[in-house]
Order: sequence, then structure tokens, then C-alpha cells
Amino acid sequence: MEGIQILSIVTFFPLVGVVALFFVDRENVVLQKTITLIVTTVTFILSLYLLIYFDPSRADFQFVERYKWIESIGAIYFLGIDGISLFLYLLTTFICPICILSAWAYIDKYVKEFLICMLVLEVGMLGTFCALDLLLFYIFWELMLIPMYFIIGVWGGPRRVYAAIKFVLYTLVGSVLMLVAIIFNYLYVASQTGEYTFDLLKWYQVLPPFSMQVWLFSAFALSFAIKVPMFPFHTWLPDAHVEAPTPGSVILAGILLKMGTYGFIRFAIGLYPHAAYFMTPLIIALAIIGIIYGALVSIVQPDVKKLVAFSSVSHLGAVMLGIFAMNIQGLEGAMYIMLGHGLSTGALFIIVGMLYERRHSRLIADYGGIAKSVPILAAFFSVTVLSSVGLPGLNGFVGEFLVFLGAFRVKPLWTILSATCVIFAACYLLWMYKRVMFGPITHEENKYMKDLDLREVLMMTPIVFLYVVMGVCPNYFLEKMHTSFDAFLKGYEKRIAINVYEQKVQPLALIRGGK
Repeated sequence: MEGIQILSIVTFFPLVGVVALFFVDRENVVLQKTITLIVTTVTFILSLYLLIYFDPSRADFQFVERYKWIESIGAIYFLGIDGISLFLYLLTTFICPICILSAWAYIDKYVKEFLICMLVLEVGMLGTFCALDLLLFYIFWELMLIPMYFIIGVWGGPRRVYAAIKFVLYTLVGSVLMLVAIIFNYLYVASQTGEYTFDLLKWYQVLPPFSMQVWLFSAFALSFAIKVPMFPFHTWLPDAHVEAPTPGSVILAGILLKMGTYGFIRFAIGLYPHAAYFMTPLIIALAIIGIIYGALVSIVQPDVKKLVAFSSVSHLGAVMLGIFAMNIQGLEGAMYIMLGHGLSTGALFIIVGMLYERRHSRLIADYGGIAKSVPILAAFFSVTVLSSVGLPGLNGFVGEFLVFLGAFRVKPLWTILSATCVIFAACYLLWMYKRVMFGPITHEENKYMKDLDLREVLMMTPIVFLYVVMGVCPNYFLEKMHTSFDAFLKGYEKRIAINVYEQKVQPLALIRGGK
């Protein structure tokens, strides 16, 4: 199978579904959904080629595709996957067919348009994780904005227009700053090498002066911080999550938030290591504030969906802590939390959607005692809650343990402060589960709630299976990302030692508090 352009095939295969949908009668809703489900499922199956043939001993990019694109400005069509992006790419292809299943009964108006938006969104997400040309990356990054805007604004809740506009405004502000930074870096690379290029690998070889790094890092970081979202740039998230339809919430939590953390690793830190080191105290402080703030706000939420939304602020704060601990345990733990959060929080939103379809309410007070009526849903809900809490043996534990270990190696105080999120997570998630599932039935409607059907069981089963696999066999995942993260860390240490300050830079060991 050598020579197959597998990344292009997988990335753009969802467009086959877009074309097919144009030829389906608008009234034939079942056929439209079936075609979309088949296309997204085939996309996932094709993406498994990457997992099977990925070489974990190599730190460089694999399945590389490089073609001339816009020669006049030096832009190239450049795709590649390494251990840092492999599982995020696979997570995207895995989540998308589940999202289509979750929309099967939920979306009943403008169905064709919704499915087209979902397929185009998948193309944008996949392209973002494998694009290695900065202009191409930016196009994929912006491509995601359009379908998500419509998904929230057309198929969302009562305040959907407000939430969609807020989402777009926040994202656009960051995107514009990132575009300006890309242009400045592009011109600087050209001035140093005489070559106009957006090639990320060539940009890695040119370190701007420290003052320029700080400004360019800040522009990239703000764009990614909004997407994460980091405190205090998180205010768009609860509105977007609450108003978005279930598939939109799952995509937001499962994939889009990871774009920001991935961007920090691949671009912000990779391109501007000295500025990243200089900004580390600020980033860590905001991450720890976000961890504690997101957890505390989750505890007092009366709305299940808003509770899960604020929990993402806390979990993604832990990811940022692991990234900027800048050691192998922190980086691998951060990636593991990203993957685990994509599964467990996405599943929480699916379950909230199931509850809403049955009772048309997301308020915790409107439930209570429903475990007697919906035992299968209660079982899936309980495993998902325990996964999100970080129960050993499930996917949430490994990532959190590695992040706290990595943070402790740098500064124990970081771990002491951030580890409170484990206690808080148990408080808000288990307390929420108790109030929703147990106790007396105080609302007559809860006695006659319908349990999960076959479609809903098929949605949840593979997710729960991955909870266990990631919790019991973490080395299968960690060994595939280890070489890439190790090379990334060594490259960071080597480049941070280069003198781009006016004065001499201290050795990394001294910077990190070593003796």
C-alpha cells in the first residue's frame, strides 16, 4: 500500500458525503442520515490505517504529503502525522459517526443542511491536525468556524443566535491575531533565509529575536487560549455548550477544545521556545486558576449541561499545566487527558442529550430517582461519571496522574493547588449523579421515562470500551506518542539554550530550579 496518499483520502473523504447529499431528495431524511453515517464510519475505518502502520520508533512526521500549491507566495500542500497528532486525528474520526447517531432523533429540521455542516466540520478538524504548512493550517482552522456557527445558530436552543455570535466573535479575534503573527513570521523567515515559505519545519529552524518571539507567541497563544478555553477567555464556552444541539456540544468538548492545546504544543511553543519559557509562570497561574475556578463553578450549577461545560474549563486547565510543566510526564499526561476528556465529556453531553429528549429539561431539580426507570442509561452514566472523576482503571486516572507527577517534578506547589480538582470533580459529578439518578421520584413524568434503545446503546458501548482500554492498557497509547514528545522536549531544551536574549541564557537545569 506504499504510495497511497492516506491523509488526503481520510481528510477529504467526508466531502464524498456532501456531494452525495446534494442528490438526495430533501424529504428522504432517513437516507440522508444513513449516507452521512456510512461516510463518517468509513472515514474512521480508513483512519485506522494510520494506527496500524504508524511507526512509534520514529519522531519525524509520517504519511507525509508535500505538493506545490501557491508557488508565488511559497505555500505548499503539506500534510503529516506524528505521535503528537496521531490520536487527536483518530479521536476526530471516532467521534464524528457517534455525533451523527446522537443527532438521529434530535435533529428534525433542515436535516440535509445540518449533515452537510457536520461533514464539512469534520474536514476542517482533520485538516487542522495534519496540516504542516501555516497557511494551509490557518485555512483549515477557519473552515471549522463556519459550520459550527450554523450548527449552534440554527439548531441550538432559545438563545442560540447570541451564543453563535459570541462564539464567532471570540474565535475571530484570536484568529485575526494569529494571522497577523503568521504574516510577520513569514516575512521574518524570508528576510533571514531569502526564501518565502509557510513550511512549519523550515520555520522551526529560524528563531526570531526574543522581543519578537514574545509578541508572536502572545498572538498565537491568545488565539489558542480562547479555543482551549483558558481562564479568563472561557466565557463563550458555557453559552455555546448550553445552546448547541447535542452533536455540536460533543464536537466542541471532544475535538474543538483540543485544537487550542494542540496549537500550543505544535506552534506556540514549537516556534517560540524562549517566549514560551518567559510566559510559563503566567500560563501556569491561569491554568491553576482555571482548574479551581471551573470546578467551583461546576458545583453550584443547577443545569446539568452547564455543569459539564464548566468542568471542561477545569480539565483543560490541567492539560495546560501538563504542557507547560515541560517534561515528558507532563506532556504525555496532557495528551492523555485530552483523549480521555474527549471521550468522557463527549459522552456526558450525549447522556444529557438523552435526558433532554425524554424530559425536555436540563435542570437537576427536575429529575431524581430515574435510575429505577432507566437502569441502562444509569449504568452508562455511572461509568462515564467515574471516568471523568478519574477512577483508577478508567481513562481519566492515567492522564491526571502523569500531569500531577510532571508538575510535582518542577514545583510541588503546582501539584498541591491543582490536585484539588480531583476532590472537586468528585463533589460536583457524584453529587449531580446522585440528585439525578437516586432518591424519591418527585415528578410523575420520571416514572415513565423510556430507557435506552439499540441506537443509543450502540453510541455508548464503544466509548465505554475505550474508557477501560485506556485505563488498563495506557502503554499502548503512550508508547506511540513517547518518541515524538521526547524529540519535542529535546528540541525545546536545545533551542532554549541558544542565546537570543541580549544577555546569556542560563542553562535549562538552572532555569528549572535544578542544582
